[in-house]
Amino acid sequence: MAENKTPDDQDGPPYDDQRGKFEDQVDLIIQEFGDEIEIEPEDWRTAGVDYLHRAGSVLVRDEDLPRVLELFGGGTEHDGGIGGVTRLDLPRSVPEDAPPARTDTQRFLLYADQRLGRGVVTPMHLFFVAGSVSPCPATEPEDVPPDAQPEPFLTDVGEADGRCAKVVVLDVGWTQTGASWLEGVTGDDEIRYDPSTNYIRPYAGHGTFIAGVLRSIAPKTEIVVKSYFDRAGAMWEIDLAQRLDEVLAESPDIISLSAGTKTRFNLPSVGLDVFIRTRLNRINGLVLVAAAGNDGDRQYFWPAAFPETVSVGALAEDGQHRASFSNFGTWVDVYAPGENLVNAYLTGTYQCTERPNKGELRKFSGMARWSGTSFATPLVAGLIAARMCVTGQSARQAADSLLAHSLTQSIPGVGAILRPGDALA
Repeated sequence: MAENKTPDDQDGPPYDDQRGKFEDQVDLIIQEFGDEIEIEPEDWRTAGVDYLHRAGSVLVRDEDLPRVLELFGGGTEHDGGIGGVTRLDLPRSVPEDAPPARTDTQRFLLYADQRLGRGVVTPMHLFFVAGSVSPCPATEPEDVPPDAQPEPFLTDVGEADGRCAKVVVLDVGWTQTGASWLEGVTGDDEIRYDPSTNYIRPYAGHGTFIAGVLRSIAPKTEIVVKSYFDRAGAMWEIDLAQRLDEVLAESPDIISLSAGTKTRFNLPSVGLDVFIRTRLNRINGLVLVAAAGNDGDRQYFWPAAFPETVSVGALAEDGQHRASFSNFGTWVDVYAPGENLVNAYLTGTYQCTERPNKGELRKFSGMARWSGTSFATPLVAGLIAARMCVTGQSARQAADSLLAHSLTQSIPGVGAILRPGDALA
């Protein structure tokens, strides 16, 4: 469950502001997805969100499907996005001996737990741009002076410029801002503005900012930004698995993913587990770099919690402490700067959607300040790309070398650390 801190033990903004921000984030998801989603638990406004999932649907590994159909007495089968997973729309009638629960979907899940064991049937979780559903102080974009420069930004990287590496970013899409360090970046156009107000949409510019951070570390890396999280920064689990599978056709060295979710009983996401086992692990040298999430607790955040990924938490601005919003735990591989970074953003007016700044208008001229594990992630992806080009290592080998180095500069109470100049350490 998301950590429900009290006024005496929480970090970051005042408790009422933090809880209000959290509610505003979830309400934005509800506004977009409506009756498609269910939120667990029911009292999430006070207890915090365990996870969000699709009403009336579950996921089943193909090898388990026959016994699940027999148990449920039917259901409508759908392609699960990639081979190995089936989405099952539940039958209308709930078995009479199913345990009580507040929704039919939860009754079916509990019934399957009892008869088949936990994890055989799982919800179809909603994945979101890291920070979208988080009771934490990760920020909305903040305005900076028009002449602001990227921070961090390496002006002299020599041969460690990433020119031999290709990174695919799965995010909300891409906008060409005119920033010189983004020249040559390509991607899917994002939906930048709300047509009713002409204000910048929530989460718009997220992928552009990520590309900017990556290019600030490795300025000649080939980057492709995909527009997949285009519904309030969120998408369904099987859709994400399918998109990850499609991305492999781009032949990337590195996949950068600043998105994820918590799951029912903290079990691995079925859709992404199948992708990793049957796709990612079969491509030599490919690395998935994933954000650890912004809930400020140790609960697993998927896919970052998979051992095959490089999971990235955020350092505070002082570089000596973990950012208060960053998730943590032994499953987080490394921490990198992720608080108050400055980089490329959109031009226009943004209206804040979260308390305590809800309703505030902020004007942007192509740059912003932003915080989150979302932005520590491309910093690490950039370090991997930069190292590849000098050492001749694959992305996997470069990542392993960097993680080994990160352990030599661990900070007690935080963990292993990487900083912008570490590509050749």
